[in-house]
Amino acid sequence: MIEAFNLEKNFSGITAVNKVSLKINEGDIVGFLGPNGAGKSTTMRLLSGFLSLDGGSAKICGYDVAKDRLKAQSCIGYLPEAANGFPHLTAKEFLTYCIECRGSSNQKVSNAINHVVDLVGLKTALNKKMLSLSKGWRQRIWLAQALIHDPPVLILDEPTDGLDPNQKDHIRHLIKSIAKNKTIILSTHILEEAEQICNRGIVLVQGKVVSDKLITDLTDDQGRISSVFRKLTDIKNSYLAE
Repeated sequence: MIEAFNLEKNFSGITAVNKVSLKINEGDIVGFLGPNGAGKSTTMRLLSGFLSLDGGSAKICGYDVAKDRLKAQSCIGYLPEAANGFPHLTAKEFLTYCIECRGSSNQKVSNAINHVVDLVGLKTALNKKMLSLSKGWRQRIWLAQALIHDPPVLILDEPTDGLDPNQKDHIRHLIKSIAKNKTIILSTHILEEAEQICNRGIVLVQGKVVSDKLITDLTDDQGRISSVFRKLTDIKNSYLAE
């Protein structure tokens, strides 16, 4: 599970994350929602141990992210925002590198790669270099590296970014299908995506949590989040403008 209490992060005197607290249990798919600059990606980087905390605390599967960072990270599959890099490796070489970094034996490496290739649908891109692939293919490969060690916790920053409509549907179905025994938090600017796959939504504005509710409690009579989202993120009418 994911637990956080009063997370804080500042950059050059600007508060990006302002006392964010949350608890996400096994089986939950939680959507991180909010406008650009709301602190979603920064919060996810704090939870993953990619950034250090300026205040507060976080635990992943019971491990303190600051005190037991490597143990906490061993429980996480992390897809960063705008994932990129390793352009001269093939998809297979990149995935091999990722799973070997986690200490897997040769047999486990092969089995893990075969499984995740089938899961995400990467067979036709497996032996192509990353630099030759489209953004959508690279996004799927980076999602595969988050899944390859079958972690109990997934932190996914815009997992369907750059995918075409069919690919989006496939990945959304995949996330829902593996959620039963995992704790999943994902950010998205696509409100329909949160409606389809998340059971809970956390809305951030200017680094603060302004709403943490079941998706059904964030939707209107038509089952849409958009009207509630607009009200929550309208700075002029929120308590943040006081």
